[in-house]
Amino acid sequence: MGRRILLENDHVPGIETIDVYRKHGGYRSVEKALKKMSPEQVVEEVQKSGLRGRGGAGFPTGMKWSFLAKPEGVPRYLLCNADESEPGTFKDRYLMEKIPHLLIEGMIVSSYALGANQSYIYIRGEYMWILDILEKAIAEAKAAGFLGKNILGSGYDLELGVAPGGGAYICGEETALIESLEGKRGNPRMKPPFPAVKGLWGCPTVVNNVESIAAVVPIVNDGGEEYAKIGIGKSTGTKLISASGNLVRPGVYEIDMGISVEEFIYGDDYCRGIAYNKKMKACVPGGSSVPILPAHLVTKTAAGEDRLMTYESLADGGFASGSMLGSGGFIVFDEDQCIVRNTWNFARFYAHESCGQCSPCREGTGWMEKVLYRLEHGTGNLHDIDLLAEINKKIEGNTICPLGDAAAWPVAAAIRHFREEFEWHVTNREEAQRKNYGLLKESVA
Repeated sequence: MGRRILLENDHVPGIETIDVYRKHGGYRSVEKALKKMSPEQVVEEVQKSGLRGRGGAGFPTGMKWSFLAKPEGVPRYLLCNADESEPGTFKDRYLMEKIPHLLIEGMIVSSYALGANQSYIYIRGEYMWILDILEKAIAEAKAAGFLGKNILGSGYDLELGVAPGGGAYICGEETALIESLEGKRGNPRMKPPFPAVKGLWGCPTVVNNVESIAAVVPIVNDGGEEYAKIGIGKSTGTKLISASGNLVRPGVYEIDMGISVEEFIYGDDYCRGIAYNKKMKACVPGGSSVPILPAHLVTKTAAGEDRLMTYESLADGGFASGSMLGSGGFIVFDEDQCIVRNTWNFARFYAHESCGQCSPCREGTGWMEKVLYRLEHGTGNLHDIDLLAEINKKIEGNTICPLGDAAAWPVAAAIRHFREEFEWHVTNREEAQRKNYGLLKESVA
């Protein structure tokens, strides 16, 4: 079992309360940062740690912080992206539900480092029960003197609020999140200008994921260099993984970056293999928006090396034979699962969640969903498979935000690795139709 840094105390009764949280070392990083460190020193420690954004993009957090503009007399904002809408990803939900004060503590230290006096946690609308948990934790932190005016006598002021969204996947994109927080429709903005220059209400803004902000706590407590000793290369520290699908033991795991994918799937400390002793057919290692991998490329790269749970190793070979760590939404499919049906299901999601601002995404995602429906239900033809590939080319790289890419990549990878399965749905029309009729009867029952 790897180190448990973020989830070290998730099993402690009452850890969601400030009294129990503080008994287990909570808010030490706030005291250290505000009493012994300058904001610049906190940023430097985050840079030393090598922490990369845990929301999916993997951009170096310290570097992102260093881009923040600091014009005189203009407020700055830190926004926590808790709009965890990526299918297959639920690790932020677990962290906020179990250890809310870890996020609050990270928000305080990060806001101090960035010079923000007002910060927000933007939470997805479906997490309303967690909103209550966070607001209670914020009230406790304020009563204990960790929020408000002159925190710990340091002269630093900070107010922290929680803002619920409307349940839109697109608001996981940082500029759409900002638009929504301003009370507008959650459409992504054209960049530049980037939020670090012109973000919330036209002011310099940093948007970070829940896990990224929580990781600032151990970095400040133990030092960036100590954090960087965990992991391999540019994939430092620990990572929360949401494991789901046909696994013996799905759930949320904290892993040391650099363990092998094979150990994570089959190891006794983690998922313990494929459920019901079946064989693995495929895996989506980073949430629904990343390319799917067939079984032979899940644990080994195309060059035959062990695939590791790192940004670099999972991407090894590019999209031809690799994927992405993404948000850590690790979905495993056994030998009985239909890749075409799974791909159609993902396509339905992206067609529904497209904001409609860009024509390639608005039209393309709907078109892909309709073509995949035909194939899955035994009414498609072989030309439809090539048509999907053409639609993908028209979407990828041609939209304001990455939602178009997120919709295109899974379809392209599924066809690339499982084309024969798509063709089966054409050459075995009647059987495909019977299969779907049977599934329909089961769902109705």
